[in-house]
Amino acid sequence: MLRRSVALTICMLGFQTVIAAPGTDQDAGPAIVPRPAEVEVSPGYFQIKPSTSVLVRGEAQGIYAVGNYLADWLRQRTGYEVPVRTLKRGEEPDGDFVLVSAARADLGDEYYRLNATPKLVTLFAPHPRGLFLGVQTIRQLLPAAAETATPGDEIGWQLPCVRVADEPRYRWRGMLLDCGRHFMDKEFVKRYIDLLAYDKMNVLHWHLTEDQGWRIEIKKYPKLTEVGAWREATRDSEQPRDGQGRYGGFYTQEDVKEIVEYAKSRYITIVPEIEMPGHSMAALASYPELGCVGEGYTVGTRWGVYSDVYCAGNDKVFEFLQDVLSEVIELFPSEYIHIGGDECPKVRWEKCPKCQARIKAEGLKDEHELQSYFIRRIEKFLNGKGRRLIGWDEILEGGLAPNATVQSWRGMRGAVAAATAGHDVVSSPTSHCYLDYAQARLPGEPTQMGFLDLKTVYAFEPTPARLTPEQARHILGAEGNMWTEHAPQKRVDWQVFPRLCALAEVTWSPRESRDWDDFAKRMKAHYCRLDALGVTYYIPAPNVVSRETTFTDSMEVVLENPFERGEIHYTLDGSEPTQNAPIYAKPFRLTETTEIKAWTFLENGRASGVVTFRFEQQASQE
Repeated sequence: MLRRSVALTICMLGFQTVIAAPGTDQDAGPAIVPRPAEVEVSPGYFQIKPSTSVLVRGEAQGIYAVGNYLADWLRQRTGYEVPVRTLKRGEEPDGDFVLVSAARADLGDEYYRLNATPKLVTLFAPHPRGLFLGVQTIRQLLPAAAETATPGDEIGWQLPCVRVADEPRYRWRGMLLDCGRHFMDKEFVKRYIDLLAYDKMNVLHWHLTEDQGWRIEIKKYPKLTEVGAWREATRDSEQPRDGQGRYGGFYTQEDVKEIVEYAKSRYITIVPEIEMPGHSMAALASYPELGCVGEGYTVGTRWGVYSDVYCAGNDKVFEFLQDVLSEVIELFPSEYIHIGGDECPKVRWEKCPKCQARIKAEGLKDEHELQSYFIRRIEKFLNGKGRRLIGWDEILEGGLAPNATVQSWRGMRGAVAAATAGHDVVSSPTSHCYLDYAQARLPGEPTQMGFLDLKTVYAFEPTPARLTPEQARHILGAEGNMWTEHAPQKRVDWQVFPRLCALAEVTWSPRESRDWDDFAKRMKAHYCRLDALGVTYYIPAPNVVSRETTFTDSMEVVLENPFERGEIHYTLDGSEPTQNAPIYAKPFRLTETTEIKAWTFLENGRASGVVTFRFEQQASQE
C-alpha cells in the first residue's frame, strides 16, 4: 500500500525529486517532459484564484489566441471567469498570468521564458509559438488532476515557483500517423495533435495513401475515395465494416481543412504524404490505366510490398499526380510535401514498353535512375508551387533530386549520405524510431516487426557523430513512425506511449542534460498526466527474478514490477489472472512443476499484458 500512496502523491503534486543534469548535484525540480534547458526552483507557490486574469502584451498576431487558449483551459476546470485583456501601461498585476511577446533577433520562434512567483506568472516569448509551448509547461507544473478537473474539485490550483528558460534542440520534432492501413477517426487525429503539442512536438506526418487505402478526397478523381478508400478484407476482423461489408474510410476536404486549422491553433505543422511511385495499389484499383499492366488491380488486403506501381513511362501518370498534388497543396500550408518514394519494386518497369522507352529517351542507365527521374519530375512541379519535396531514403537511389529532403529510415547511412551532399535530413531509423515495433516479447505484441524498448528510444542520437558541424546543420530533427499494419485505432496509444515521450525529450532537450535515470523519475509523474489525458499507454508486464527454470526439491520465486506502479496479480494453475487473482506481496516457494501467469494491474483499472513463466521440477540426479 505504501507504493500506491507514493504514486498517488506524485500524481497530485506533479513534481518530485529528480536527478539534475549530469555533473551537477541532486536537487528538487518539476517533473516536466521534455526536460527544459534551464530550470530553477524557488520556495513557495503561485495560487490560481477566482480573481486570476490572463493579461497579454505585444503586437504579434496570435498572442490573444494563446491567451484565450490558456484562459479557456482554466475556465473549464476551475469554473473561474479568467478574463483575457491587454496589460495596461504602468499596471502592476497581482495574482495573474502575464503573456508577453516581443520580437528578438537573437531568439528563435520556439524560445520561451517562464517566471512563476507567489505574486505573478510571467511568460515571455519572441513569438506566440513560444508562448504556446510555455503554456504546456504551465500545464505540467499544475497537479496532474488539473487535466480532468471540473469546477469545485479540490486540487490546490498551485504552481511551484520556478524560473524556466527553454528552447528546442531540433526544429523538426515529429510523429508519423499511418491512416492508410487503418483509417483513424477525425476526432482521433485531432486528439493526437493535442498529445503532440502537450509534449512540445511540432510535426504530424500524416500518411494518407497506401496500397490498402486512399484516405483523402480529391475532387478531380472521385474514384480514389469511391473505390480506393475501401477494401474487401482486413487482417483485423473485429474492425467495423460499411453496409457493403467493406472496411475503410476517408477524409473529405472539409474534414482536412478542419484538422489543418486545428493543428494550426496548436502550432503543429501537418506534412501530408501521398505515396509514389510505389505503395499505390489503392490508386491503381481506382484508375487502372495508371499502372504498367493496366488492369486487374484491387485495393490491397495483405501487408507488405506490391509489385504493381505507377507507370513511370506514362505521361498521364504525371498529369494525374500533379492534379492530386495541386489539390493537396491547396489544403495543406506545409512547406514540405512527402511523396514516399520507398519500397518501389522495378519488376513491372523492367517489362513495360513505356518505361523502357522512357529510359531510352531520357538517357537513363537503369530502372533505379528511372525512379530518380520520376522523383525529380515531381520535385520540379512541387518547387514550382513553392513547396519542398521530402521522401524516404530510397530517393537517394539513382541520384537525389536537387532540393529534396531525406527521411532516413533504413539506419542512418541515408542521413549521412544526404547531409554530406548538402541535403536536409529527418532521422527516423528503425533502430530507434519505429513505434509499431513491440515494446516486449509477449503474446499479442507485434514481435514480427521488431523490438524497441523505451530506454533504446531515449538513447537515440539524431545527428550522426561522423558529420562535420556544417553537415550536422542539415539534420532537421527526428520523427517517430506509427505504422498501423498491426495497430488499428484502439491500439495506437499502446504502441506510441510512452516511447513518444522519450523521443520528445531526444528532440527537445539539450544533449548534455539528457539522463535516463532522471527521465525515468520524471516519467513517474508524467504517467499520471497521461492517465488524466486518457492515454492508454503501454504497461510493462512483471518480470521473474531468476535465470533458472528447473529445480529438484523446491524453488523460491521472486516477481518484480518494472513499472513500479500498480500491483502484480498472479495464478499458479495456468489460468488467466484477473484483478481478483492473488496479489503478489512477497517471494513464494514452489514444490512442484508450476505455470505462473501474472500481470500488472493499475488503480485506474488498466493492466499490462499477461506473462507466463513455467518452472519444471526434475528428479534428483543423485
